[in-house]
Amino acid sequence: MAESDGLVCIARGRPEFPADSTRDALHTPADHWLALFRAHGAQAPERVHGRFGVAFIDTRERSVFLAADRFGTAPWCFAVRHDRLIVGDRADLVADTDSALSPDAVYAYLFHHMIPSPLTIFADVTRLEGGHRLEWQGDTPRVDAWWRPVFTEPRQMDFGEAKARFMDIIEAAVRKATDRGHVGAFLSGGTDSSTVAGMLTKVLGRPAETYSMGFDASGYDEMEYARIASKHFGTNHHEYYVTPQDLLEAIPRVARHYDQPFGNSSAAPAWLCASLARRDGIDTLLAGDGGDELFGGNTRYAKQRVFGVYDRVPAALRNALLEPALSLPISKRLPIVKKAASYVDQAKVPLPHRIHQYNLLVRLGADQVFAPDFLAQIDQNAPARAHEAVWQRINADSDLNRLLAFDWKYTLEDNDLPKILGTTELAGLGVEFPLLDDALLDFSLSLPLDYKLRGFKLRWFFKEALRDFLPDAIITKKKHGFGLPFGVWACEHKGLHDLSHDTLNALKGRGIVNPRFIDRLLGELLPEHPGYYGELVWILTMMELWLSQTR
Repeated sequence: MAESDGLVCIARGRPEFPADSTRDALHTPADHWLALFRAHGAQAPERVHGRFGVAFIDTRERSVFLAADRFGTAPWCFAVRHDRLIVGDRADLVADTDSALSPDAVYAYLFHHMIPSPLTIFADVTRLEGGHRLEWQGDTPRVDAWWRPVFTEPRQMDFGEAKARFMDIIEAAVRKATDRGHVGAFLSGGTDSSTVAGMLTKVLGRPAETYSMGFDASGYDEMEYARIASKHFGTNHHEYYVTPQDLLEAIPRVARHYDQPFGNSSAAPAWLCASLARRDGIDTLLAGDGGDELFGGNTRYAKQRVFGVYDRVPAALRNALLEPALSLPISKRLPIVKKAASYVDQAKVPLPHRIHQYNLLVRLGADQVFAPDFLAQIDQNAPARAHEAVWQRINADSDLNRLLAFDWKYTLEDNDLPKILGTTELAGLGVEFPLLDDALLDFSLSLPLDYKLRGFKLRWFFKEALRDFLPDAIITKKKHGFGLPFGVWACEHKGLHDLSHDTLNALKGRGIVNPRFIDRLLGELLPEHPGYYGELVWILTMMELWLSQTR
């Protein structure tokens, strides 16, 4: 914090200031911010990079200015009550005893497995989105974006020059993070975490400390690739196999740490991993989040390109021949025709709504999941409107880059980053995201489309640029993820079975979820398909554990 002539600044995160803002008399981030705000006002955030949240309170004018970095990694939540603006870094701190749960936020939670900003679980509390600012002068807060990505989409680029620039940026980003005390890295064995771990070893000039979690369950363990990366770079590797017993401690602690229900199922193993690093004396862990979303690495990008082919079929042919023919009863009986009809049905749904067609809540039916009285309070079209609003504000000429920017909001800002930020905070250490460095983000905005998705090859440039840095097995491996076999274990392990059943039975009394659906979920759906319905049991369990400490 800093104060000057009635202007108070609260600075959070790790902001990076422009060289021309540095003065001998300025020592703290808040001092830098005060100078920038006096010189540039509401445009001050545009001159700052890195991770930050900043608040200015003008005690003379009784006004407030808030800003969040591009991904909202140091969030602000706020509420207006009477003539006051209440601001905090957590939704549950801004809420008061009169703050009601938001039915739309609960619906969004079951839809996304998290609550996307600007929603919070509380009806009267709002979260400031990443890249946004707020101005308040005693009336309704005015919120707008101070940053929006702009994709240039050139047709070609010199690969050698781009590769050199790419590697330099990653090295510089990792190097910046090494001043955060004793630094280590998450290592899942994917291309992103392997890149960060390898670069950390290079920057340190000695073996980096790396940490991996494994699961003794078929289809869930990726430790083999973490070991390949560790051996290749010579890291000092630490691995731990998560047990069902570990989750009995982890689940309640993680659920209750967040400021609202948070259902990313890899949060518990992430906390266990961070806790292991903390016990070893690590102060900061480097995470590999961002590589997929900046450079085109998620499988749905290739899948949506397949559907995009249908858009290029002449409308007359689609309307007069293909769609009528595929709607005939016979199309439901012939396997090849049935598959073609399914393809057309999906392709006809415009982006971004197409990517949510197989959403678990949608497929189950909200009328089956929610209690009738609670469902009556929900606007079931709200997620679709929010998705469309985010989609329309993206400045890009291609669906691919729009998908990337869409994921920067819903996958990174609202899901993956809060997972790592929250669990490392709970473990008592810091975290940095070198692959989300502003310089790398800007670099990705200027890449040709086929550098991100060449044909159906995901993040072509990223992998080619790292081909002589990463081991081949890491580059060619299929995408896996940091999953958790919760559904399987909830059926096999008595402790997890009892935890999930007791918690969901408690949830029955809240009037949110239909009790009959909970009985069906636990007694029929979960035992038949534990890998699929275990995710729903998880998010409902996490919601009830969070509610139990606040309601």
